[in-house]
Amino acid sequence: MLRAMLTAGAVVAALLAPATAHAEETGQDVPRLTDRHGRVLTLHGWNIEDKTHRGDAALTGITERHLRDLRARGFDFARLLVFWDDLEPRPGQYSRGYLRKIGRVLDWAQRHDVNVVLDAHQDVFGPAFGHRGIPEWATRTDGLPFTAHPDDWFAEYFEPAVQRAFTHLYEDADLRRAQAAMWRTLAARFAHHPAVLGYDLINEPMGERQPGEDLATAARRVEREQLTPMYNRLAVTVRSADPDAWLFVEPTPVVGEGVPTGLGRVDDPRVVYAPHFYNAAMEGGGDYDPGAGWIEAYERAVTEYPRRYRVPVVVGEWGPPDSTLPHMNDFYRDALASLGRYASGWAGYVWCYGGGYCAVDDTGAFRPHKELTAEPYAEAVAGTVRSAGYDPGTGAYRLTYRAASHGPRTTTLSLPPGAWRITAAGDARVLQGPAGRARVLAARGGEVTVTATRG
Repeated sequence: MLRAMLTAGAVVAALLAPATAHAEETGQDVPRLTDRHGRVLTLHGWNIEDKTHRGDAALTGITERHLRDLRARGFDFARLLVFWDDLEPRPGQYSRGYLRKIGRVLDWAQRHDVNVVLDAHQDVFGPAFGHRGIPEWATRTDGLPFTAHPDDWFAEYFEPAVQRAFTHLYEDADLRRAQAAMWRTLAARFAHHPAVLGYDLINEPMGERQPGEDLATAARRVEREQLTPMYNRLAVTVRSADPDAWLFVEPTPVVGEGVPTGLGRVDDPRVVYAPHFYNAAMEGGGDYDPGAGWIEAYERAVTEYPRRYRVPVVVGEWGPPDSTLPHMNDFYRDALASLGRYASGWAGYVWCYGGGYCAVDDTGAFRPHKELTAEPYAEAVAGTVRSAGYDPGTGAYRLTYRAASHGPRTTTLSLPPGAWRITAAGDARVLQGPAGRARVLAARGGEVTVTATRG
């Protein structure tokens, strides 16, 4: 267990520092995410949440402005946090009002052409420990102790009661059935909503350490022996209601320190590996260290699973709590370059109007250095991508692809606010698109190069 005088972030960093050195070479052959028409997708966006309101007031903190502003800045993706404790406040009694409110947010997303992943979110398990997620009626602790850590909430994951609650969720037959029924309810309700791209089956799952285990060993065992079977069970459940959506599966947060996951195969054809991208030192308020090699170690570790099981990657959360520190410009540039090498997309944390993690301030202006996340990208490519990349130094984006021999012919680029010049080389032409987007129509099977430059 953690010592009281240490933060959880410091302990994680100390336990895992040696583990970052053995990761293998970065994978450049990670599969890409596709839509129902076979177009190659790139998702750039943000998490959207309301952790403050619950019950009848749940989700009232999210308005249409969130989706409108996000799309206006060039983002096409939102990871929407939903809470089991709001959906099913009592066993077997699902809140129709909560489902309607989720549907309202999805309707706004459809109106503004934003793809949404519904994230079954938990923080420190749920309300039994003063947070959100798994209902109190589904929380079993065997009477083990819990001490709150107001100044370091992540440390609460290592409290005996919280760890035992995860074990019961994974192992107790009735809780397994309850979790499956919750997901069947969500998937059945939103299977045909045009804005829904997929479902994130559980946010940042944790588990119980056994005597003598270090954190990395415990994480791999929990991922291998408990998370993998859980994801396979839930995949079957979701598919009974929704045959098409992508299923997003997360490792434990330990992957953030460059430790490859112990997750096994999830037997479903539409699985996305959805790790989070946080650094313990930065989460504790520290600045980014460009020479520490953390991003390189993370990239090597995080690409092992998608290479082995041939699944795409979408990073579900990332971003520091304080973007004003001296090296944060370096961090955003290095992070975006890394994500562009292997990920089909990412969702920053979090699209809100204020300080801290918020993407924008009260006026809607990007907080320091977060404007770097608004860059051109190809949100849907009708063909096989050869290369794609943005050079922030020159302000130029270049996409090369072979156009599809069948199916859709139109490729869509997303562009941040400003004046852009779009050219297409090859048997293709640029079409007029909605504000903030450019569309390219290509002849079937042709090689195409699209360039977007500022001004």
